[in-house]
Amino acid sequence: PAGTKLLPSADEVDSSGQPRMYLIHKRVMVSGDQLVDSQPGFDQRNNEPVVNFRFDSAGAKRFGDVTSKNVGRPFAIVLDGKIITAPVIREPILGGTGQISGNFTVQDAHDLALLLRAGALPAPLTILEERSVGPGLGADSIAAGKIASIVGMITVIVFMVIAYGIFGLMADVALVINMFLILAALSALQATLTLPGIAGIVLTIGMAVDANVLIFERIREEVRGGRTPISAIDTGYRRALMTIIDANVTTLIAAVLLYSFGSGPVRGFAVTLAIGIVTSMFTAIMLTRLIVVTWLRRTRPQELPV
Repeated sequence: PAGTKLLPSADEVDSSGQPRMYLIHKRVMVSGDQLVDSQPGFDQRNNEPVVNFRFDSAGAKRFGDVTSKNVGRPFAIVLDGKIITAPVIREPILGGTGQISGNFTVQDAHDLALLLRAGALPAPLTILEERSVGPGLGADSIAAGKIASIVGMITVIVFMVIAYGIFGLMADVALVINMFLILAALSALQATLTLPGIAGIVLTIGMAVDANVLIFERIREEVRGGRTPISAIDTGYRRALMTIIDANVTTLIAAVLLYSFGSGPVRGFAVTLAIGIVTSMFTAIMLTRLIVVTWLRRTRPQELPV
């Protein structure tokens, strides 16, 4: 007949195993964008699983008119060109809320409610591209990040020894302790080590020795200026302190802003970076100085091997 069309059922089949066909009107009586909510529930009379639904004011009026004129007839609910269900209208539904009942299981009612809510989306979903990424790819990235961290740390350790001798070795000891402090802090926070988090740790490795480089270069300048070893070390630490604090506080502010305005992986990077800044300042300013002063008191060198 004119104004009608055949649509297949989403889950019903006929005797030949083909999807059951329904003859429906082409005109949409009530659209999905007028559906406010649909939730699974239980019928208060017989405790059977049902689906409760609710329309907005405009949808309620239209649905009331349709159900009043079609009592005893099936009402087809269409999604993506298929009829997901066609319950029979038992009585006029004038309040904008209704109930779909049948031989539902709890899972059937849950699935139908979910489909009804999906049909209430304001626009159709068009899939442009779909990819499936297995857990192996993420594991490989994490493993590569760990290798990069280890290689970077070894490179920094070797460079510090070559550039500053025994002072570089002291800085390397502080660097290793710094890594343990970062991992301990992450463990205390029960944080998961992700790829951005590893990137934050790698950045921290460079920042941790950067403070020591500033101090050692300052000590070198004081030695060249004719100061004694004790005076050179004391002056070097004192004059480099403000520069180190300024640089690290600036980076810490950036980490706080990344955590505040970022999300997901960005926050992971910000957390490891912030923890690394705090621990690197402690190891560079306090721990390395303690090691240097202890060595100075025990050996009392005439010249500093820096």
